[in-house]
Amino acid sequence: MNDNKHVVVVPCSGIGKTYGTVGREAAYELAEELRPDCAEVVALSLLVLGDAETQARVQAAPAITIDGCKLACASKMVTESGGRVAYEANVLDTFRRHRHLKPKGIAELNPEGQELAYRMAEELAEATDKIMRGEEV
Repeated sequence: MNDNKHVVVVPCSGIGKTYGTVGREAAYELAEELRPDCAEVVALSLLVLGDAETQARVQAAPAITIDGCKLACASKMVTESGGRVAYEANVLDTFRRHRHLKPKGIAELNPEGQELAYRMAEELAEATDKIMRGEEV
């Protein structure tokens, strides 16, 4: 894949945190169901470890980052790895827009958490479409 054909999606790796799980589920929903032809999930842990292949993938395509908290680890690591963040998403911002969807669970989200992840994936799909058209997000 080349940078004109896809985006890389780097979700939070907040293991053991509900919002991290929502972000990862949203990333997989985007890449596997909503935009499988143009979105590719990249593991944040591989960027943290300095994996050369993963860094090259992040440098070759615009990135969508999904952070589960204000630390913004995904966004920071993409930038530190030489990538370009085209769109920064935060699970807390999505939750604020959908307060009735209170996520619970870590290994497995409750139905509200699953719905929140899906709503976030829909927002990410819109951002992906804009990036693919060369528009600002």
